[in-house]
Amino acid sequence: MPDKTILIVDDSVINLNILENILDEYDIIVATDAETALSIMEQEEVNLILLDIVMPDMDGYEVCEKLKDNEKTSRIPIIFITSKTDEDSIEKAYDVGASDYVTKPFKPKELLARVKTQFKIQEMEKELCLLSMVDSMTKLYNRRYLSKVSEQVISLARREKQELSIIMIDIDNFKNINDTYGHQVGDDVIVAVANTLMSEERKSDIICRYGGEEFVILLPATSLKNAQLVAENIRKKIECLDIEHSLDKNLMFTISLGISTVYLDEEKTIEVSLKRADDALYHAKKNGKNMSCAL
Repeated sequence: MPDKTILIVDDSVINLNILENILDEYDIIVATDAETALSIMEQEEVNLILLDIVMPDMDGYEVCEKLKDNEKTSRIPIIFITSKTDEDSIEKAYDVGASDYVTKPFKPKELLARVKTQFKIQEMEKELCLLSMVDSMTKLYNRRYLSKVSEQVISLARREKQELSIIMIDIDNFKNINDTYGHQVGDDVIVAVANTLMSEERKSDIICRYGGEEFVILLPATSLKNAQLVAENIRKKIECLDIEHSLDKNLMFTISLGISTVYLDEEKTIEVSLKRADDALYHAKKNGKNMSCAL
């Protein structure tokens, strides 16, 4: 079953039939005018657009500009398909945001190759985007991802009328671990914490390495009371871990945790709730470490 959808926009039924035959390995949606194409883009998930330039009412350049100005469709690649071959037309196509340009009459192998190239570029961009959102050491999401996704999580919780809680975690005495056993052991401790968090992760949870030895967990559909139970379970699991190192004994360590809930009727961003979780974490540290505290 095709996993890529292509929208073909051309006012010629003959051209549409030719293109559908060439691209029969993909899921194809067709439109014969600009307004229909724009309407389809609001309703369907499309991965690539083949767009004719010369069309009645609205030409392909204007359609392309509208799609590029729309946040929802701005990153979808557009290949212009046209009989125009002059340099000015080609230059304008790229100026308005086209990814490629194919002239009529179509050469099937060339067209198919150009379509596949756009899909390869998309996959590479997705991989690069994912890498930029993931911490290389722990394979957890990073702080950048937390900033990006938190607004969506809050909006969903507000829409579904569900509670949302946050746990902030810090490894106790981490500087001492680095100074005593070396940075490699310190890295091993960070990875061990990350692996434990992932092993306890529920499907809806979002776990991030917040920076250094700090971690943040977003817990959708979770009350403050239940978040405290999750935090205590994590704390106990970490308390039982030990890390092998070059000395004759294993290293055991602990974590402190701060917990807060997001007040969905008041808070539109995650920062206020993170600050409250950080304050709770400070109280846990101040009162002896290896404990969780909620505010």
